[in-house]
Amino acid sequence: MTTSEPAPVRGGTRVHRLYSVVVFVLLASLDNVAIGLVPPLYGPIAGSLDVPQRLVGLVTAVSFLVSAVAAVGWAYVGDRANRKPLLMVGTLLWAAGTAGSALAVNYPAFLAAQLVAAVGLGAVGSVGFSVVTDLISPRRRGLVMSFWGLSQGIGTLAGTLVGGILGAADWRRPFLLLSVVGLAATAAYLFTYDVRRGQSEPELAGALAHGAEYDYRISRADLPRILDRRTNRWLILQGLTAQAAFGSLVWLPVLFTERAQEQGYSAATAIVVGSVFATLFQLGGVFSIVGGLVGDALQRRTPRGRALVASVGILAAVPFYLVLFFVPIRIDVPDGAGAGAVTSAVLTSVVTEPTVGLSLLAAVLALALTSANSPNWFALIADVNPPEHRGTVYSLGNLVNGVGRAAGNGLVGVAFHALRGAFPPPLNFAVGLAAFQLFFVPTGIMYWLASRTSPRDITDVRTLLHTRAERL
Repeated sequence: MTTSEPAPVRGGTRVHRLYSVVVFVLLASLDNVAIGLVPPLYGPIAGSLDVPQRLVGLVTAVSFLVSAVAAVGWAYVGDRANRKPLLMVGTLLWAAGTAGSALAVNYPAFLAAQLVAAVGLGAVGSVGFSVVTDLISPRRRGLVMSFWGLSQGIGTLAGTLVGGILGAADWRRPFLLLSVVGLAATAAYLFTYDVRRGQSEPELAGALAHGAEYDYRISRADLPRILDRRTNRWLILQGLTAQAAFGSLVWLPVLFTERAQEQGYSAATAIVVGSVFATLFQLGGVFSIVGGLVGDALQRRTPRGRALVASVGILAAVPFYLVLFFVPIRIDVPDGAGAGAVTSAVLTSVVTEPTVGLSLLAAVLALALTSANSPNWFALIADVNPPEHRGTVYSLGNLVNGVGRAAGNGLVGVAFHALRGAFPPPLNFAVGLAAFQLFFVPTGIMYWLASRTSPRDITDVRTLLHTRAERL
């Protein structure tokens, strides 16, 4: 398939491309800030809106699901049309929904605003993923995708921290701040590079350099072919169990808040303590860069490489999560002090309190190992699918992820309540969270199965692109 007049390439300088990658990565971070804002503030929001805390937790679970469903539609359109306008519209939607959340005066209004934000968030991940894979060559996909995944993890951490600290006195303030940042991100989009579909593929490089245009687009007839690709099935299905475990972890701030309150701290101080501890204990996510690098290196040796790295990382992390939840920690912070003083005291306790140091080590190792999942999942989707399918496959995986995360986030709350009779708080939170990490076991198995099917699927895609390049 060819076009009579190839579209001109705009803004192809190295600096422009770097700027574009940075904008897309930062936006991936911001949408997770929006997701991370609510969990640390379940208590204050529930009190302000006069509803049980579990109903506010339900908003997060439903938002995960709505965002994932919306992403399928956004991605399908993005695989057929100009992607930049879609990203801008999606960003404006989540900014508007975030602002609406701050202004909500009752539970239905808050729920509606969060759902509007969720619809917009669906565009950022799915369409943005498609754009970024067209900017990065296969040899470096794991590394760059580690930054993409890391930005999302950092965004969640930032949301947890900003929500807990800035929202401790007034839960509406962080929502208003983030909505303004969302508007700024929309403006930044205006100056990003118009990325050509397929431009990072070595098989297409020669044809595109001579002015050809890769104008293959997804159609409804392609959907059965996407699901017939065996690696796609494993990459999509693993998200159901992986995200059930990850979804439960949004309650980590609540676990540490409950531990602080058990030791006699006021609710406001406990919220700050819980948010800082949860943020500190998730720093292991920065090691996703290592997971991406290892995946790239092993992939050059064997086409099974990325999937094997993800499988081993996921399975090896489970014991460290169990240590994190059950090691008792002694909290020594000034009750009623400002957020800065409480944060400083928590950081000091890492050195002065052995149990806090042990918990931090377990958390870093657990997050470092599970973070190998993210960059290699992203890179594998790009490796085993042609450019016009990637956004849609990502969104289908994200849909299953959303179902898993919503289930994990919602059901673990039910589990906490059911466990209260046998295990008083905060032990019920520790037991519930530990049980949900066992969902990582089938996830690791599915990655191992993907390592067996990916070599053939990667070869098929490379052959297809080489054939198409000869026709351009």
